[in-house]
Amino acid sequence: MKFGPASPDDAIGGVTVHTLRQGAFVLKKGTTIGPVEVEALNRAGVKEVVVVRLEDGDVSEDVAAADVAKAVAGAGVTVERAFTGRANLFAARAGVLVVDRAAVNRINNIDEAITFATLPAYKPVVEGEMIATVKLIPFGVEAGLRDAAVAAARREVLRVAPYRIKRVGVVSTILPGLAPKVIDKTLRVTADRLAPAGATMIAERRVPHDQTVLSAAIKEMLDLGAELVIVFGASAIADRRDVIPAALTAAGGVVEHFGMPVDPGNLLLIGKARGVPVLGAPGCARSPVENGFDWVLMRLLAGLKVARRDLTGMGVGGLLMEIVTRPQPRISPATDSNNDIAAVILAAGRSTRMGGSNKLLAELNGKPLVRVVAEQVLASKVSTVTVVTGYQAAEVERALRGLNVTFVYNPDFPTGLASSLKAGIGVVPKEAGGALICLGDMPLIDARLLDRLVAAFAPDRGMLIAVPVSDGSRGNPVLWSRRFFGELMSLEGDVGARNLIARHGEVVAEVAVDDHGAFLDIDTPQALAAMRRG
Repeated sequence: MKFGPASPDDAIGGVTVHTLRQGAFVLKKGTTIGPVEVEALNRAGVKEVVVVRLEDGDVSEDVAAADVAKAVAGAGVTVERAFTGRANLFAARAGVLVVDRAAVNRINNIDEAITFATLPAYKPVVEGEMIATVKLIPFGVEAGLRDAAVAAARREVLRVAPYRIKRVGVVSTILPGLAPKVIDKTLRVTADRLAPAGATMIAERRVPHDQTVLSAAIKEMLDLGAELVIVFGASAIADRRDVIPAALTAAGGVVEHFGMPVDPGNLLLIGKARGVPVLGAPGCARSPVENGFDWVLMRLLAGLKVARRDLTGMGVGGLLMEIVTRPQPRISPATDSNNDIAAVILAAGRSTRMGGSNKLLAELNGKPLVRVVAEQVLASKVSTVTVVTGYQAAEVERALRGLNVTFVYNPDFPTGLASSLKAGIGVVPKEAGGALICLGDMPLIDARLLDRLVAAFAPDRGMLIAVPVSDGSRGNPVLWSRRFFGELMSLEGDVGARNLIARHGEVVAEVAVDDHGAFLDIDTPQALAAMRRG
């Protein structure tokens, strides 16, 4: 292949290497020079153009890319027409991407001119998803190099294994303290995981965390025709002799491997009974966030065997994003308790529904409303109290003069509640295990309720959010574990964190309240007048 500058007349048959611009004239990269282009170049006053010419024994970039792409494409893969030296490959069906890593490396080692990139091996893909690309770096390549790359493929390098398992049985074990809603959410999350594979739960059972009863439940799932059985334990598997592996063995099955170098997901068990795969799910499988359970589940749904060496080979890249609700997060235990709770009072709003006055400064029983709230918070067991100010900040600070509170000013208060929430969370002391978020316009909140919220907050038992509840409705204040601070800091606009509570329902401790103090905030002059009348 010849490469270099040439006059327009001598460039005929060559391909432009660069886009050329001269005045209003533009000649794009990759253009084959013919008589028309020569005339245009001369008319534009171009004296020289850099071109590349294929020689005998060379093939063009598009031909080479297409040939290599066709060689690597296996079952369930389609190849797009090559263009500018690139041939993209797509999934022709939903399934799990299977990649021959050694063959990919062989192809990429042929010559720097030929590159082949894929999505990660065993990634679940959907029909039409781009899964790989072959790219030729120069405008052409020696045919021998193209042939070597094609030969390096040898057999299917890239294929999409279709989902085969459709019938899944789920067994959940129960111990005292495990709320039914936790299992309900686990089933919803599991159904969502199975849906892309076209698989469904044919049955689910909830049984005591007992070897004999669990063994019978596994047998029942097999009798019902389950092609995969998943067991969610009320307690994590701690040993090969624990309840779940022992129950699998008692059901006539075998434990093939326990544990995997993926975190979250370490405590996964994989086995088999009557030829059907059985998974002992790690605790993180209750969360919709990707974890090691997903890596194994999707392979099994595609009918791919997951052997011990497959599991032990997952360590590189196996440290995944933290799941905030996992029982033992990667944070210091000292900051994950209810021994040190900070309170944040949101007092930055403009009181737009009050007709011009600031409701927080309105007097109730001779005290500004915001002071009534602050005094109750200070009387509780919280360790520190921070007040977020914004609108009429100086006046709010005067209303709280003499109280042991600190202030943080939110300059973005006009944008809504989320900005004040973030301002408060941003100054919570590092040693605090959680933050009690209080609204400055809820004067009926008392210290007893706040102390009940603190008592219900129990990270060691998975209770990471504490909220007052009456007649099925959730109110305020809300106590948040430090684990959620990142999500709270991502909120925007005039919205609170209600959606986060719903998203993490399995870790919510509900504190029943008889009065309406947790639901009454003062937003209008009418509400204030009614409050004063008692």
